Amino acid sequence: MAWCDAAVVDAPLASRDYPGTLREFNAWFADDEACLDYLAALRWPGGFACPGCGCGRAWRMSKGRNLRCARCRLDVSVTAGTVFADTRLPLTTWFAAGWYLTGTKHGVSALGLQRLLGLGSYETAWSLLHKLRRAMVRPGRDKLVGELEVDETAVGASAPGRLGRGTFADKAIIAIAVEARARGVCGRVRLARIPDCSGPTLTDFVAHAVAPGSVVYTDRWQGYGGLAAAGFLHQPTSIAASGDPAHVAMPRAHRVSSLLKRWLLGTHQGATRPHQLDFYLDEFTFRFNRRNSQRRGLLFYRLLEQAIQLDPVPVTAIVGGRP
Repeated sequence: MAWCDAAVVDAPLASRDYPGTLREFNAWFADDEACLDYLAALRWPGGFACPGCGCGRAWRMSKGRNLRCARCRLDVSVTAGTVFADTRLPLTTWFAAGWYLTGTKHGVSALGLQRLLGLGSYETAWSLLHKLRRAMVRPGRDKLVGELEVDETAVGASAPGRLGRGTFADKAIIAIAVEARARGVCGRVRLARIPDCSGPTLTDFVAHAVAPGSVVYTDRWQGYGGLAAAGFLHQPTSIAASGDPAHVAMPRAHRVSSLLKRWLLGTHQGATRPHQLDFYLDEFTFRFNRRNSQRRGLLFYRLLEQAIQLDPVPVTAIVGGRP
């Protein structure tokens, strides 16, 4: 049979565009052929278009992951040029990992995934999760807007006898920007590992995460002194002069910091390495910004939708981390 079906282009719906329950997931993706059809629909949402002649009809090959153009007979791989390229793992394993990664509140560790799916090694589970984490940040995503709290935190063992930012020595420093909603509610969040708390570093982080003209609340750390000149309405607060502890003066940023550290220690047992921390921050951001979603299957859909658009990620790049 020729493959030419187009995916629906309106808002995705449960039980039509993605499985709404685990029972539906198991029924939809019973084998690699079903997974391949689903990825093809995501890759060509308007219907297949041959890169050679533009024909909209193709045949599914009986073996492999190729479609053959009905006109020019060009073979087109469904997974080439995506996160799934050249994988030796069954697509059913990838889909199951994506389902558990997005369907559980706190995610899953590599060791937990290895046991859950019966994978042959910890390294396989670890690299699989890291490749999926690459798909958790949508390219060109909107910047944060409105009123925001910006602060820094650090993960790692604290040096004894130090206070404030003095405890950041020999630790991974993380910048936090969170939208301030009414009654202390957190909006969307952006996180990034930064090398230091200097003015250029913090200003660069805010400029990449926050839309110009937004109101940015910070403490009176000198590193935030350049925000006004960068186009933001800077509102510094002296924690010492206010008489309130930091978690009261900046409640949303400190809540995000606390949840992040609890998640790293709980789900991942604090085993994240500094040069790979960025990708765990991407997962936390993906999970936090969708915490109120009532349709967990939609998160699975969005993850695969972005994974099919990403370039392949070699294991060497995963081990090396993000610069």
